[in-house]
Amino acid sequence: MKIVYVTFRGHFSDSPRALYRAIRECGIDAEHTWLSAERTQRTFPADVDTITFGSPESIAALEAADLVISNDHIPLDWDKRPGTTYLQTWHGTMLKRIHRDVLWAPEGRLDYLEHDIARWDLLLSPNPVTTPRLRQAFGYQGPVHETGLPRNDVLTSPERDDVRARVRTQLGIPDHKTAVLYTPTWRDDLVFEGTAERDFDFPIDVDDFTDRLGEDHVLLLRLHNMVTGRLADTGTVRDVSPWADIADLYLAADLMVTDYSSTMFDFAVTGRPLLFFTYDLDDYRDRLRGFYFDLAEVAPGPLIATGKELLTAVADIDSITAAYADRYAGFRRTFCALDDGHATERVLDLLFASGGATAGPTEPERG
Repeated sequence: MKIVYVTFRGHFSDSPRALYRAIRECGIDAEHTWLSAERTQRTFPADVDTITFGSPESIAALEAADLVISNDHIPLDWDKRPGTTYLQTWHGTMLKRIHRDVLWAPEGRLDYLEHDIARWDLLLSPNPVTTPRLRQAFGYQGPVHETGLPRNDVLTSPERDDVRARVRTQLGIPDHKTAVLYTPTWRDDLVFEGTAERDFDFPIDVDDFTDRLGEDHVLLLRLHNMVTGRLADTGTVRDVSPWADIADLYLAADLMVTDYSSTMFDFAVTGRPLLFFTYDLDDYRDRLRGFYFDLAEVAPGPLIATGKELLTAVADIDSITAAYADRYAGFRRTFCALDDGHATERVLDLLFASGGATAGPTEPERG
């Protein structure tokens, strides 16, 4: 069996990585190939076979595959041969609208991505709330399986404390320091209409963060894969965007600051505090992208409009945690019920159990 893995056009991460490791551990006889990017190649282990994403060799690998596993659209021109199964894991629960539900997109982009959607045989959903939204946005009529996302299994695994200790050591974060993970999403207009220098506007005053919190806090900046801009590391701010798997960073962090990113749903599995730095809320919600639900009504933490208010909230995180405890619990019941550490097992059963998906496309089903 030939299996090709694709994560965000060339990363070694997310649910495809969790499935790759599990398939290898199970001893399934398979030839594994990852599509990598030049800038991410160093994040792949030496024993992982890679081909450059977008190269003629990558097209040939996709067209020869028995199983393709991806967490996002594969925006390449390739012909899926009869008998190939394409598993689309997608990359998270959505607050912001996607695909045909968005308020704005560059001309022609969505039409082009339709070619990839037409190749999907199976689609994973992280929870029942997300399933109908995935179907609606993609116009997808094939099987959707509510398995949870394999990438999140590590967050509840017996190894999670060891992972936390290892990652903090590698990042040089001592035990007494509070690690604040900042995961802003990308802004469509900056990426598609801006320049390389303006695809991300950093809204936190680094000097102010350092002056007020630098003695016992460190800010970990994790930019979205669609964004190419970078912030230079300082003693208090670390750019962890190149880190291969964000789940490691979830475990290393003590609290998260985000805006409209799907990382909020993953991080909630840890039970650690969440703050929402929504300085451009009205524009993002009403003009740029649109939301599937009212963030203010369900957010398991406060919506914060200014950098100074954000730093005050970080300093007072214990009080905020107590104030939002009930709402946080409700958020987890709604969005994290399937994050029980067994999503990978459920997907392997789906793919490789007798009569499973690798034998060919199946009838629509959930679960």
